Amino acid sequence: MSKSNKPIPRFNTPIIETHCHLDYLEMDTMADSLDTAYEVGVEKIVTIAVSKANLSKVVEISKAHEKVYCTQGIHPHDAKDFDPEVEAIIRKNAEFEKMLAVGEIGLDYFYDHCEPDIQKAAFARQMQIADDLDLPVVIHTREACDDTAAILRNCEKTNKKRGVIHSFTSSLKLAEYCLSEGYFLGFNGIVTFNSAENVREVLSMTPLDQIVLETDAPYLTPIPYRGRPNHPKYLPFIAQKIADVKNIDVEEVLHQCYLNSEKLFFK
Repeated sequence: MSKSNKPIPRFNTPIIETHCHLDYLEMDTMADSLDTAYEVGVEKIVTIAVSKANLSKVVEISKAHEKVYCTQGIHPHDAKDFDPEVEAIIRKNAEFEKMLAVGEIGLDYFYDHCEPDIQKAAFARQMQIADDLDLPVVIHTREACDDTAAILRNCEKTNKKRGVIHSFTSSLKLAEYCLSEGYFLGFNGIVTFNSAENVREVLSMTPLDQIVLETDAPYLTPIPYRGRPNHPKYLPFIAQKIADVKNIDVEEVLHQCYLNSEKLFFK
């Protein structure tokens, strides 16, 4: 486990955390996590829904905290739970003004939590919900490049808001397709991992105006704090690594990623 106490860098540009799971933290830990995030310049935080059990939780957290926003969606691990009742909850909660997107949705063939056909049906239906509600999507894809691309192609004409492929670790081919279709790619602490050359390869070719910052907290903590629970406060480390990979100033990364996040979720 990392024992680093390296100070978190602080920059001049505000930051938007586009993907975390605040409801996975204990209440006192969540309050501390939010406070420390604000101290290092995080201006807005999007906490992500993944299951029937937390659709209402993320809404309540957003209601309780001025700078926290939320999404609604069923993760591919729980796709078997997506049914008309869940769809009705998502549509109802979408009336909440701080509900920004449909997600986390998509496909995951790395784990065997749900049959692929069930995942694909839930993914496609939630893409339709996003279209109906004129909302962007937050997409999870792991070892499912071809099927993910196929579903996105079926939505090319209807999904005007597009969205983000979060925690991007998939193929360069899928990245090129998604970027060509106007999707953003979300990068997190994985870009700092020694073993993640494939992710840095995708990052290096991704236009800066199609990148958003995320942590996926409490998971995927960046170096130098890898091995500890992740928090939005660690976003500056991710921004700095992106700047290093692209050989540009970190303030340029932060400024453009802020504009990208605003365009994706808030305009």
